[in-house]
Amino acid sequence: MACPDRDRVFERAAELFGLLATPVRLRIVAALLQGERNVSQLTEGLGAAQPTLSQHLATLYHCGLVSRRRLGAQVLYSIADERRPVLERLMSASPLAGLNFCTPSP
Repeated sequence: MACPDRDRVFERAAELFGLLATPVRLRIVAALLQGERNVSQLTEGLGAAQPTLSQHLATLYHCGLVSRRRLGAQVLYSIADERRPVLERLMSASPLAGLNFCTPSP
């Protein structure tokens, strides 16, 4: 017998894992867990192309994982408040814990 509430939890978890299924999105989330950043800071810190980061940020924003605010001409990104606890637990409980995501790979 199916349990609709439990099924929905698994559906939501699958959606979250799907969103984080790319290394660049994991790196973006890890960087934003450390603090608010603009695209230029993420580009420099992650060593990814600006259009690539902008596309991934838009996806994360539209799915509610990332929030953004305008400060003059800049757009600053951060982890959405309601998603922060789940993402912090997920990142700290994984083999990713302790890795520095703001340094480009060699």
